Amino acid sequence: MKNTDTNNIHKEVDRLSKPEYLDTLNEPQRQAVVYGNGPLMIIAGAGSGKTRVLTYRIAHLIENGVDPFRILSLTFTNKASGEMRKRIEGAVGTEARNIWMGTFHSVFAKILRIEARYLGYTSDFSIYDTDDSKSLLRSIIKEYNLDDKVYKANVVYNRISGAKNRLVSADDYINNAVIQADDEAAKMKEIGRIYKTYVTRCFQANAMDFDDLLFNTNILFRDFPDVLYKYQHKFQHVMVDEFQDTNVSQYLITRKLSAVNRNIVVVGDDAQSIYAFRGANIENILNFEKDFPDVQTIKLEQNYRSTSTIVNAANSVIARNKSQLKKETFTVNEEGSMIDVIKAGSDNEEGRLVAGAIFEEKMQKSLKNENFAILYRTNAQSRSFEEALRKLGIKYRIIGGQSFYQRKEIKDILGYLRFTVNQRDEEAFKRIINLPKRGIGDTTVARITVTAAENNVPIWEVVSNIGNYATGRTITPIEQFGTLIKSFKLMIEAGKDAFEVSAHIAKVSGILKDLYEDKTVEGLSRYENVQELLNAIKEFVDSEENEDKTLSAFLQSVSLLTNADEPDENEDNDRVTMMTIHSAKGLEFRNVFIVGLEEDLFPSQMMLESRQDLEEERRLFYVAITRAEQKLTFSYAESRYQWGRLKMCEPSRFLLEVDAKYLNISQSFQREIGREGSSSSPMSFVKNLSPRRPTEPKPTTAASSHTPSSDFVPSDTHELVEGDKVEHSKFGFGTVVKMDVNGTDRKATVKFDKVGDKTLLLSFAKLRIVK
Repeated sequence: MKNTDTNNIHKEVDRLSKPEYLDTLNEPQRQAVVYGNGPLMIIAGAGSGKTRVLTYRIAHLIENGVDPFRILSLTFTNKASGEMRKRIEGAVGTEARNIWMGTFHSVFAKILRIEARYLGYTSDFSIYDTDDSKSLLRSIIKEYNLDDKVYKANVVYNRISGAKNRLVSADDYINNAVIQADDEAAKMKEIGRIYKTYVTRCFQANAMDFDDLLFNTNILFRDFPDVLYKYQHKFQHVMVDEFQDTNVSQYLITRKLSAVNRNIVVVGDDAQSIYAFRGANIENILNFEKDFPDVQTIKLEQNYRSTSTIVNAANSVIARNKSQLKKETFTVNEEGSMIDVIKAGSDNEEGRLVAGAIFEEKMQKSLKNENFAILYRTNAQSRSFEEALRKLGIKYRIIGGQSFYQRKEIKDILGYLRFTVNQRDEEAFKRIINLPKRGIGDTTVARITVTAAENNVPIWEVVSNIGNYATGRTITPIEQFGTLIKSFKLMIEAGKDAFEVSAHIAKVSGILKDLYEDKTVEGLSRYENVQELLNAIKEFVDSEENEDKTLSAFLQSVSLLTNADEPDENEDNDRVTMMTIHSAKGLEFRNVFIVGLEEDLFPSQMMLESRQDLEEERRLFYVAITRAEQKLTFSYAESRYQWGRLKMCEPSRFLLEVDAKYLNISQSFQREIGREGSSSSPMSFVKNLSPRRPTEPKPTTAASSHTPSSDFVPSDTHELVEGDKVEHSKFGFGTVVKMDVNGTDRKATVKFDKVGDKTLLLSFAKLRIVK
């Protein structure tokens, strides 16, 4: 009896000493949470609980004696880091607030403010958003008398951004023969000079753009070893979420920071790497073990989100990618329903069929609007779905519209706040100098800018001492403006918090008064938006999580927000969500519709130049599929208008790559896409729920009237050349006018007698070569 009691006591001690949360994890998850020191790579499949693993791992470190101040956790949205911090706080208490946690940009902005003097900045530097950067670029392009139709601000900005993400400085850019040759070929040989001037002007304005936050952190760690040493020894553990989405700059920073302790944990899924256009480098995760040969790899392969049909369908698609880290994603969830495929005659009809399917599913299963999401490849596709949903009285919201902080009245107030904090901020100055109107025109503003440049002094030096630099009637309003800013600055120096200063500026500047006096619906909305901004600042000041209540701290928090971080302004959240697939990353919905599954739309025509591009598009399709929890539907149109012209469409190759046994398609559809004999269910969702309107084009009428020849048998098209006569079972007879061969991807453009030009992928287009 005594031995039994002793054993029970030992068991009870073991139970109490073991954190309860470990019991909620599967074996690979538990291994990742309790893993000790050294590099660790966690390959986390879709829906595999990676956020839970990251959260519990940090909590486990703290419970085992690691100082939260010595933990660095990097995420890709402020929302994600906020949710993680709350979960950790629930496990270990308020110590969680001491973790260095946030996005790459927010964490390194914090470091740059602390160490700003090393790079010649003050700690109150401004952070230019994309609009600020493009505005400055437009000014430079104009000053150099360059054609703004050739040197488009958006194009120039993207070239400079791409260079910074590759750690190519302005001088390196100018001295790189390959880059210069590319610019010459694009008839934009002055981009290097614009880049250098842009960097100089940002520095003079005591401002950094988003890319500078990473670029300058690399410079800081490269040129000042003592600063690097400080942070290498400060951060005992470094964790990076969504590692597959890091760019060269981000990876180099994290590699340097973890070089001493080597406790780096990267979490990601190469199958969900979809941001190459933003500079993300999938090689970071594919080749991680080359930089860390002793890395331990743990795979989280159990999907907790989706039905087995959805998981297996996703696996059948992504298996076709050659560049990937192998894993076997599985689920023990129910099999679930098969994947419906909606075929529509036109894009408008596709909108009606999808909206009708949502209405039907809602009625049959008593679901809410918020249970549905419509995902598309490009924002332009939303129109037909918007119109169809409105006609059925189904509420919806579009993610990716104008951000609250990008609205004019908000940016106007923020311009005042920014200039009050940093009087070298040129873009803020240009925005507010004549707001409300003071009789200071663009010519005067340009003269002030030129005078500052000629005298090599900040704009504020000219404004605050305008009598020394200019004469005339504009001196008085400029002096009044300078006095106003000085009075605002005094409030900051007196220690007033962000809300006190902001409320005073909104009132005294005259902006609030102007908006209040505008009694139109739009004016009232703008006034309410400014009030909402002040509410946000008050909430920032009142939050216990924000130790720094200054205006400078608030401005930094706002400048680093993304659309995904902003609150939903609709009180009624019961809405169908519509968004691009890129925007849907990290989200999940009960029912998902992936629409526009047509060749040259998805995959995008611009992503067919190389295998790497095509594999990224396939990963994007994989991400879309794995957003669905219980029900997934594909749709495509046989025709749609593009640039004012009617285009005949082929089903996407991605539809063909999904194993047919998971698709609910008809025999006629199987024949159309070359899948006769498939074992899929004969029950079909490939149907038209309503006839086309008389006013709509009927692009398939002529084509559908073609009856294949009695001897129609698809030919081997490997030897197909321009000029060959061909027959298509649906489109009829035509002539090959162009061949496009890129590796195994072979496309032919055929001029059909009845339906005009069509580009066909020869791997599944059924053509008979006519002798």
